Amino acid sequence: MSQGLEQYQDLIEQLKPVVKEPAFNQILSQVAASVPKPKRFLLKMELKRQSKPTQRMIDLRGMVDGKCQPYEHEGITHFLDDVAIEVFERQVRSFGGYTIGVYEAVTNTENNFRVMHQKQRDKQAIEQTLPDLPPEKQYQTPIINFSGVNQRREERMNFVVPVEAFTELNESIHATSVDISISGLKLKVNKRHLLKPGDKLKIHFRGLETEYGLHRGESVNYLVTDVDRSREEQRVCLKRLYDKEQQAFDEFLERFIQGNKRRYKVNMDNTIEAIMVKGYEQYYIPHITSVPVFIENNDDKLTPRYLISNDCNKDSIQFWNDETGGLRMGYLFTRQRLQRLLEKPQGEQSTYLYVFTHTTEGRVYFYSATLEELEAHPEVKDAYLAYGSRKASWRVYKLQLTDMHPEQCHTPLSLPDTVNDQIRRMNMPPSARLMSKLKTLTHIALITDISNEWNTRAYQRRKLAKGQLSGLQVFCHPRNRHPAEITPYRFRYQELRRETRFMLRSPVTLSFEELRLNGVTEDLSPSGLKVEMQNPFPLAMGEELQLLFPKLQKQMHKYGLTKISYEVVRISDDAKVIHLKLAEQEETARKFFDDLIRSNRRKLRSKGEDRDMAGIGEALRNIYAANIPNIAMFIRKDGIELTPQSVTSPNSHHPLYGLFTHLAEQHKLNLYPLYGVIVEGKGFIEQAVKHLRTHNKPASFELFIAFDPAAQEIHQAFQVRVAQQFRDDSQRRQFIRNAQHQGRFLALRLFVTRTGRPDISLLNAELNYVGTYAVHKAKMLEEQLWAIAAVADIIDVTAESIYRYGLALPSGTTPAKNGQQAKTQQAPQTATSD
Repeated sequence: MSQGLEQYQDLIEQLKPVVKEPAFNQILSQVAASVPKPKRFLLKMELKRQSKPTQRMIDLRGMVDGKCQPYEHEGITHFLDDVAIEVFERQVRSFGGYTIGVYEAVTNTENNFRVMHQKQRDKQAIEQTLPDLPPEKQYQTPIINFSGVNQRREERMNFVVPVEAFTELNESIHATSVDISISGLKLKVNKRHLLKPGDKLKIHFRGLETEYGLHRGESVNYLVTDVDRSREEQRVCLKRLYDKEQQAFDEFLERFIQGNKRRYKVNMDNTIEAIMVKGYEQYYIPHITSVPVFIENNDDKLTPRYLISNDCNKDSIQFWNDETGGLRMGYLFTRQRLQRLLEKPQGEQSTYLYVFTHTTEGRVYFYSATLEELEAHPEVKDAYLAYGSRKASWRVYKLQLTDMHPEQCHTPLSLPDTVNDQIRRMNMPPSARLMSKLKTLTHIALITDISNEWNTRAYQRRKLAKGQLSGLQVFCHPRNRHPAEITPYRFRYQELRRETRFMLRSPVTLSFEELRLNGVTEDLSPSGLKVEMQNPFPLAMGEELQLLFPKLQKQMHKYGLTKISYEVVRISDDAKVIHLKLAEQEETARKFFDDLIRSNRRKLRSKGEDRDMAGIGEALRNIYAANIPNIAMFIRKDGIELTPQSVTSPNSHHPLYGLFTHLAEQHKLNLYPLYGVIVEGKGFIEQAVKHLRTHNKPASFELFIAFDPAAQEIHQAFQVRVAQQFRDDSQRRQFIRNAQHQGRFLALRLFVTRTGRPDISLLNAELNYVGTYAVHKAKMLEEQLWAIAAVADIIDVTAESIYRYGLALPSGTTPAKNGQQAKTQQAPQTATSD
């Protein structure tokens, strides 16, 4: 890079995607308006230089802290590690091809030994001259709200013009407009004028009177709807009061906005916010391990009706299939349990479920008990926990209940209907038929599997009294009374594949040299296949196999096909599911599968397609997004740093609200309790994300937190340990006791997932709108979404952690005798010592 431009690196990154646009010079002038003209010229020359194509081969072997592998692009084989490949692909997207800028970015990645050495020297120099940012300031994270984006009824234009307002007491206020629409106005007003929502103002557009000849004496009546005093001057939002006929002014304003909106630019703040929020939602919802179950209320009877699934929660759903394949998750949602949750105070409508299955004579029997139900049967409680935890099917769930409204199924675009007919159609409300399916839904029950191997051992240490096992029948669900049927739907999100995949189960034989393997196809497309294996797959990714399709053989003979070559592109963690890509030379096979799908399109269901009614899966997802009970955290990759980008905010009744708002700035949460944790000398979040891969299921972690709300120093307020850092259960118990004595004890379960690429197609309508007026902003929004490296789902598991180790439960968790809080229990006898 040219000397003297290092300080403008962020500007250069913003402008890379538009360097080849016809309006580049205009965009440069807008984005770099504050840059001196000589420097702006150098920026232009630098960007032109970086955008020139190149054919240079990149070989990073021995030059980076990572394992390099061949990587082919447009006929050139490079040797790159994972970090370099990610940078290469991102920069190629920005420049639209392989250029000098791509080459320089890839050879200067953060794990390059030369770069690391230089950064270390620079860091040491900076540390000697600049003070560190206080810990309480380092992790202040902006709050986002999945349901907080509003649709505008009409376009707003950024427009600055002097106005004079008169209050109901005839006080004159001189102000300046910020933006204007046909029925609304935003003003910048001096703070000495005390305005509040509900005030009525008469507005005279003095600037328009002077320049456009409006009648000087004519005023327009407005109502104050909101006042923002967070800036130096207050921002006052106004709504037109159509209490008198002003047709001439209405016609003038409409012509004025339509004729000048490209000159003055449409205000797109809410659209930009909507794009980011929807992008975050796409990252979060497909990766949750929880199962949202929708509850209907008919004549005051609560019954589970629907659930929505994704690739990360399907194991929790399949656990509830009996030997016939019937879904029996409805056993969990007895009317007594749901009613008991409803009767709890707001913020405490949750419990924990302890579950296992017993199979005899080929029949599956489901056992489940809530924490409260176990406390109500103390004579069998320890036997249930000890016996159940020794079963391979043992599960511990958190069950949360939250309100919902069917109207939340509709989330229109942030754009007004007046933009064009396509936007108007996309904003249309759901059909009456769809709403009739949803109208009785009143609650969401969220089930989260929080069990794992190491915390199951805490339950297994309880002494097992075999004489009490017969008493466990009270928690067995009778097979002669099937539970309410729950209809599953998939989350509606793009699979990020080039082709639609279709569900097809057909036997298949895989051959590799002398090896023969049997499996069943799960889904297929003309170019790919997903196979469920009978036994763990013994080969590695990249191997080329021959596949034989016994049931499809007759149809294949017409195309002259017997065996078809595929390449292994992905293997599941348990090696029971493999993803295959059709070999390049198999053009005839590709045509065969294309014709097979086309001729059987009515019989084949696409992957993720709703089985009942178009739109219901998307409607349920929208409802869930508006009522998420947990906390979602989004992590961006900033060089080698993994920093919090944004976080959803819990309501004031949430058990974690006080934790993350302690020492937090306005409109932010303080994520120090997560980022301040050190594991083996490194940050916990960095360690958690580092070992994840994009297609892996979420990794689970449990944090123990001692929180002193009275402390004003960050280091005194929080003591945080990862549960696995303790030597044994006795240390965990002691930590909990100390935390309760000194302040509060909290336990969090984190499910952390590395994200893939964002699904931009779902944002196209709003991105295109932004690009119409500011193409550079649309490109920057895409880059911001690409920068998200991981997402975390944060769940409070305090009560379960305390109960696990036999200590005192928080008030309200279990039925207290005689109105008093439950006494501290003795730790249960253990089969093995701590």
